[in-house]
Amino acid sequence: MTRFKSTLLAIVFFVGFFVRADEGMWFLMFIERLNHRDMQKMGLQLTTEEIYSINNSSLKDAIVQFNGGCTAELISKDGLILTNHHCGYDAIAELSTPEHDYLSNGFWAATKNDEMKPKSLYVRFFVRMDDCTKRILGKLNDSMTEAEREKAIKEETALIEKENNEGGKYVVSVRSFFQGNEFYYFVYQDYKDVRLVGTPPDNIGKFGGDTDNWEWPRHTGDFSMFRVYGDANGNPADYSTNNVPLKPKRHLPVNIKGVKEGDFAMILGYPGRTNRWLPAGGIEQNVKYAYPAWVEASKTSMDAMKKYMDKDDAVRLNYASKYAGIANYWKNRQGMIDALSKFKTAESKAANEAKFNAWANKKENKDKFGTVVETINNYYKATNEKSRHDNYLQIMFRGSEYARIARSLGSQLEAYAKADDAKRTEMYPDLKAVIDEFFAGIYLPAENDILTDGLNLYVKKAGYKLVPALENANKKYNGDLKGYVNNLFSLSFLTSKERVLAFLELPNADQLANDPLMKLSNDMIAHLNLRSEELTKLQNDFGRAYRLLVDGMRQSGLSPVKYPDANSTLRLTYGKVSALPADSDNDAKVNYYTTLQGTIKKYKPNDEEFDLPQRLIELNDKKDFGEYADKGGYMPVNFLTNNDITGGNSGSPVLNGKGELIGLAFDGNIEAMAGDVIFDSKLQKTINVDIRYVLFIIDKYAGAKHIVDEMTIIR
Repeated sequence: MTRFKSTLLAIVFFVGFFVRADEGMWFLMFIERLNHRDMQKMGLQLTTEEIYSINNSSLKDAIVQFNGGCTAELISKDGLILTNHHCGYDAIAELSTPEHDYLSNGFWAATKNDEMKPKSLYVRFFVRMDDCTKRILGKLNDSMTEAEREKAIKEETALIEKENNEGGKYVVSVRSFFQGNEFYYFVYQDYKDVRLVGTPPDNIGKFGGDTDNWEWPRHTGDFSMFRVYGDANGNPADYSTNNVPLKPKRHLPVNIKGVKEGDFAMILGYPGRTNRWLPAGGIEQNVKYAYPAWVEASKTSMDAMKKYMDKDDAVRLNYASKYAGIANYWKNRQGMIDALSKFKTAESKAANEAKFNAWANKKENKDKFGTVVETINNYYKATNEKSRHDNYLQIMFRGSEYARIARSLGSQLEAYAKADDAKRTEMYPDLKAVIDEFFAGIYLPAENDILTDGLNLYVKKAGYKLVPALENANKKYNGDLKGYVNNLFSLSFLTSKERVLAFLELPNADQLANDPLMKLSNDMIAHLNLRSEELTKLQNDFGRAYRLLVDGMRQSGLSPVKYPDANSTLRLTYGKVSALPADSDNDAKVNYYTTLQGTIKKYKPNDEEFDLPQRLIELNDKKDFGEYADKGGYMPVNFLTNNDITGGNSGSPVLNGKGELIGLAFDGNIEAMAGDVIFDSKLQKTINVDIRYVLFIIDKYAGAKHIVDEMTIIR
């Protein structure tokens, strides 16, 4: 009865605030009450039980979280999964060598025995979810500090997770929603034996590169394929040649009839994070302080990598995934600055918060909500400069292996040095493998420049209170830390594989603690995490005020946002295939799709971003598209929908009204760059790979029809 009442209360909140079809990332357990009727009017032909069921096979069983950051879907009865090329990029790069460069040349397993296992790759199946709001809120009270509140939540979360993991069979995650006003737990099952089946070459899977990223029209075959393996009984198992392809509860049929404007389109996936409830002060802080620092620091790191990547294929492969990840967010954050400024988002939020403040200071609301807006604004005013500083500092941890070495290799060496002899003997093989992998993946001249350039930018631009050691070094070296970093690299034993391996034979905790690169890394991390009493109080007051702002906005009905922010939990978004105004850069008759002919028009021989395989050009010249051509005679590549997605939805299936796969979500247009904060229902679009292009590349381009033959094709 308690669970029913708490769930009903949550539904009432959702129903009271329900809005438009194309905006919102919805929980599957609430679809019947909130969305199903609207979805049916738009073209859905499935029951809610066919989308989400605990006891029976449903669409949710065909959707997996891919390696903790993207989405993928099962597309055959033998565990074949489809995701984006950029989601599989790290695994593909890891398996590549200069002699077998699968990133550049592609890869297609001729048989299951040819499928390749990356070192670390897993998929997560969603089993069920449930509401635990009343239970957790029952452990909290208004007199608690934020730290006390978090402690109580953590303790109750641990109990809930233990109660539902069935002795370790499942992974259970309790997540907060509406800024800590509601809580739900999610039950998952992880499979760790995941192998590469196929990937197009970079000049198909990443066609357009950074130039076309977040742009329309797009012409990118952004897909890759893997397979999930389990033991003979279908249970999760560590990699073994005895494992067999998983027989999933559900796989998606693949529809190659094509799409047209106005068709129903539904996306299920794991959107990573949105901040649609972010206050005006937070938006302004990001636009003016945090994001500009992020953009500049990222570009500095990318430039330092790129000059070495361009000179050596081995270096290029080692740094390809890291570079691509930094580049994606570099462009995203600049786009966020531009879009949020253009739409005057902070100003519109501030105007709405002024209305809320008036409501909050009515007699019946004042005790609880009266100081909320003031507290939030005071926090941002006090932390603007720190946010800029922190971004200049923390972006170095993304680019430089040695900036973060105290968190990575250094922390493992520290644990080893402090262990007893028996424990060291146990740790030795795994730690040696970590050391081998670390040094195989770095290039010291590049690492020197990445750290040097990042530190030089930091001491020049970060302001606020610099890391004390770096402030002193900056004075000593007259504003150029190249000599400082050179000294660190020459004196540190962490820059030599031989010296690190020698450390394993004679471990010394003091030697490690006093290593100059270890000390710098620890100093940088400690400085980033440093919290004065004043800042701690500001954060405590802000945390409570932000939670009350969301609570009050929901009670007052003043917020235009009516759904919980994304937080890497499975969500459904629905809308339609949707065109943008005509664009002279797109040769399509209607501006909701692109064609292979349009891809060829962008072709630039030997260009890093716009080169193409000659075979693809020949297939287009001959119009040899097989059964995958549109009835209009062209080969479709990408298409647009008005679904509401964000990072983490990469690789998500685009489904028609029958739950059949019609495409693969991979990007948004330029207006979608602000999508983490606002949703523009008129211009914001999701960019998808047409499933017909995926099959065309596999079958006609790669000659791997045996992979297509695994699928259930709807013709």
